[in-house]
Amino acid sequence: MSAARILIVDDEPDIRELIGDILADEGHEVVSAADAASAREMRSQNAPDLILLDVWMPDTDGVSLLREWRDSGTLDCPVVMISGHGSVETAVEATRLGAFDFIEKPVSMARLMVTIENALEAGRLKRENADLRRQRPAVLEPLGRSQAVQNLRQRLERVSAHDAPVLVTGEPGVGKQEAARWIHAHSKRAEGPFVSAATRIDGDSWEGLLIGEGGLLAEAQGGVLHIDDVSRLDRAGQTTLLKVLESGRLDPDRPDSPELDVRLIAGTSQPLEKQVREGRFDEALFYQLNVLPLQIPPLRERQEDVPDLVRFYAEYFPSRSGTPYRHFPVAAQNRLRQYHWPGNLRELKNLVQRLLILGGAEEVSVAEVEEALAQSDTGESVGHQKVPALFNLPLRDAREEFERQYLTFKLQSVEGSVGRLAEVVEMERTHLYRKLKQLGIDPKQV
Repeated sequence: MSAARILIVDDEPDIRELIGDILADEGHEVVSAADAASAREMRSQNAPDLILLDVWMPDTDGVSLLREWRDSGTLDCPVVMISGHGSVETAVEATRLGAFDFIEKPVSMARLMVTIENALEAGRLKRENADLRRQRPAVLEPLGRSQAVQNLRQRLERVSAHDAPVLVTGEPGVGKQEAARWIHAHSKRAEGPFVSAATRIDGDSWEGLLIGEGGLLAEAQGGVLHIDDVSRLDRAGQTTLLKVLESGRLDPDRPDSPELDVRLIAGTSQPLEKQVREGRFDEALFYQLNVLPLQIPPLRERQEDVPDLVRFYAEYFPSRSGTPYRHFPVAAQNRLRQYHWPGNLRELKNLVQRLLILGGAEEVSVAEVEEALAQSDTGESVGHQKVPALFNLPLRDAREEFERQYLTFKLQSVEGSVGRLAEVVEMERTHLYRKLKQLGIDPKQV
């Protein structure tokens, strides 16, 4: 948990001192207030990253203070409510007003620390999404002249003209997120936000991030919510998403909640029909998502596009990140065209960038291409086939080890800059920060 500024508002000095000491030991900067008047002053002076707010105070109660901050439009950090005389009605009202969580006294320090970490993470994600919306990255047209790409362009144009949910399917690395951005940029929602949500989180966290006044759906109002791989949602996450879509409201449990004004674009690398048959994916949610299906073809099915893609990225990286320009002659392009590209477009971009960075001569040789391709096929042999070393690991371990090596290599190539890394690997910065933390990668150390 990274250091943060935390404001504790509680009229009990023992509580303020106990929680404050623990948070200070964790490296946080702590300020405290005994009543609402002091809390207003402290908040205006210190701009906290998180507020721990007692419900019962001598002047203004915590729920009223929370409502005051929300109505003023200045509540820009998570609030965790704490109460020694809590009730269901109070907890519901606090949540409705935007509180991240509600904890009863006597406070369980273990639960409080977990809640604080989750609240700080939610606040950081909200800021990151706001930054990403302001940046509005360039949207690339589908590249290539093959019939498969022509068909994809036509399908994208038809899909972008409507407002129904889209289910984008395809193998990892084919460019599902790029397709989602293209649809958003060419739709009537182009001026609205594009909010991308990663799904490698548990159902409770997903529900907390999705609904409510500070949730991802509220941020995406008037625009698009993109879910990177909906097949990873567990049952709790699926149930929450289905309730939202069926109710047509930001919060399906509140009849007075604002109407949903969000277009949903979900991606998946897994066949959801099979998961439905196996009972691992909700059938009703599948039909809600699969209104406009969009299949992205793998690169091996449009290999005639490889020379165009190589030439494009040979100019793209030098113009975007200052990578040296190198010419890919026809012989090098033809060798790349013959490759089967198991990692699809993502692998091609990676390889072109690597050849630009690590090469010396102005022209890329076929020998360099062969060496770069061979690095993707190292491993043991089974019969006449080469088996990559990662194939000897369980699937989950192999995936995590590949991601760890890949992101570490990419971080080194951008000198530890997470912002540049997000552009290079084309991941949302929100998702990327979570991924680096999950894999134990510290950008500062890299």
